[in-house]
Amino acid sequence: MKSKAVFLAIALAGLVAGAVTAADEPQAVRQELMKKIGASTGALAAIAKGEKPYDAAVVTASLQTISENSKAFPDQFPAGSETGLETEASPKIWENMDDFRAKSVKLATDVDAVLAQLPADQAAVGAALGVIGKDCASCHENYRIKK
Repeated sequence: MKSKAVFLAIALAGLVAGAVTAADEPQAVRQELMKKIGASTGALAAIAKGEKPYDAAVVTASLQTISENSKAFPDQFPAGSETGLETEASPKIWENMDDFRAKSVKLATDVDAVLAQLPADQAAVGAALGVIGKDCASCHENYRIKK
C-alpha cells in the first residue's frame, strides 16, 4: 500500500512539474502577454465606442499593461521557440528579429507617450487607440499567422 502512495506522489509531482514547465515555455508566456494586451485594448475600445463610461483608472491600468507587456514581449521569442505549443507566431519573427523588436519598442514608446498625456475623455481614448492600433496592426500583418 505504501508503494502505491509513493508512486502516486511521484506521479502527481511529475504532473505539477510538467504544468509549471509548460507555463514557463516562451510560447505560453507570450500568449499570456498577448491576452493581457488584447484585454486592455478591448477595455480601451469599449470606452472609445461609448460602450463603457470614461474611467481614468481603467485607461491608466490598460495603458500600463500594454506598455509593460509590449516591453517584455520580444524576449519571449528565443531561438528554438519557433515550434512547440500551438502558436500564431510567424517564422518571419526569427528571420527579422531586429524589425520585430523595433515594432514592439515603437508600441511601448507610443503607449508611454499616451500615458504621459493621459486621454481625458472618450474622444481622446479613441485617438490614442488609432495610434496604438496602427502599431499592433503593423506587427500582426508581418509576424502573425492568421488562422
